[in-house]
Amino acid sequence: MSSQSPNTGAESDSVDKAVIGWREWVSLPELGIDWIKAKIDTGARTSALHTFQLDVGQEHGAKVARFGVHPFQRDNDTITWCSAPVVDERSVRDSGGHQEWRFVIETPVRMAQREWPIEITLTARDTMLFRMLLGRTAMRYLRVDPLASFITGRPPEG
Repeated sequence: MSSQSPNTGAESDSVDKAVIGWREWVSLPELGIDWIKAKIDTGARTSALHTFQLDVGQEHGAKVARFGVHPFQRDNDTITWCSAPVVDERSVRDSGGHQEWRFVIETPVRMAQREWPIEITLTARDTMLFRMLLGRTAMRYLRVDPLASFITGRPPEG
């Protein structure tokens, strides 16, 4: 899959945009996450990923985040250990109005037979229904059907 822009025309041309539902299975291949259920959240500016044991250090003069991810809801036994360069740090206001300082990484997301880079903030989401939110800045190649779910496919069984 290409990491180039999946659009062949202008970004505003919805003809080239994949249609997705309000929740979808996505892949974060560079993080080693084959499947994670994401809520498609047009109210959130930036995407967010559930992380734990987050540690940020220096590697070759650059900030690098190391963290664990439980990619499946209600499953704390399955763990994917990840590492990614930190591209930013910012204050984020959650849906409850609380502000939190978060580290931001950039990594490709794969869904709807497309792949493109997105920014993701790292935060504890263990009390939330979804381990990942796909925010609107990651949706430039997508259109959301709020009545549909999982229209881009499901992970293989087994």
